[in-house]
Amino acid sequence: MPTPSLPAPSLPAVAEALDQTLSPECRVPGSKLYTLAKLDAVKAALKQKRPVRVLSIGSSSAGLGASSSYPVKLETALETALPNVQFEVESRALPGEVASGAGERLRTIVAEVEPDLVVWQVGTNDALARVDLDTFSEALDESVKWVMSHDIDIVLIDPVFTASLAEDDYYTRMVRAVQEVARREAVPLVHRYAAMRYLSTRSSDEAHMLGRHFRLNDLGLRCMAEHATRAITLSLLQSDPAATGTAGGRAATSESRDPGKPQTGAPTGN
Repeated sequence: MPTPSLPAPSLPAVAEALDQTLSPECRVPGSKLYTLAKLDAVKAALKQKRPVRVLSIGSSSAGLGASSSYPVKLETALETALPNVQFEVESRALPGEVASGAGERLRTIVAEVEPDLVVWQVGTNDALARVDLDTFSEALDESVKWVMSHDIDIVLIDPVFTASLAEDDYYTRMVRAVQEVARREAVPLVHRYAAMRYLSTRSSDEAHMLGRHFRLNDLGLRCMAEHATRAITLSLLQSDPAATGTAGGRAATSESRDPGKPQTGAPTGN
């Protein structure tokens, strides 16, 4: 009787390479960092060789006047990544503001700033306020559609990660809600939750990027600026949808997944 063959030993999973364009303390694999989509308004500004106007909203966007603030860090990161381009980042954030309130203000702010790009950190305040998920999704979706209808690009940044809420079903559903809106409306998404979760495994200090009251510390703000910049610069390289096999005509995304394991349809850029 022939000896039955044994199954081949399973090979260890190959770790995805870290994005080496980021600072060492901010490096994460590309699949945990972003989902890409076309940024037509920013491309138009680049073709016209004029400054790119960026509107930053969300709780970490306050304090433009401080050299250590997130908007300043974002402007610096963008101009470092694209040294021949001038960026003008303006913040119009209110601490603790939820998506519905920001959406209501957005129409007035856009008329004043006339941005080419809106970068919106969204979901954390809503999650802490336990806003109804359907209400949140509807408000966010409506605002994203409104921005895009005015030929303005938008990038979403999902909620922060903290180990104390990693098993909180409502919080993780909020992260998924932001991911779903980004997928549905085909806009770039910065996977802040997944990136911070990954970075937390590399540090013995659980709160090494997070200060009190869910406000990012200096390192967290710098990493978020770098991560947003990476998503923006790689999205500018997105070509015709037919060539990239995108869904909905804009975004390179895959199906919604666990917030700790974000969509991996986007290239890593490594």
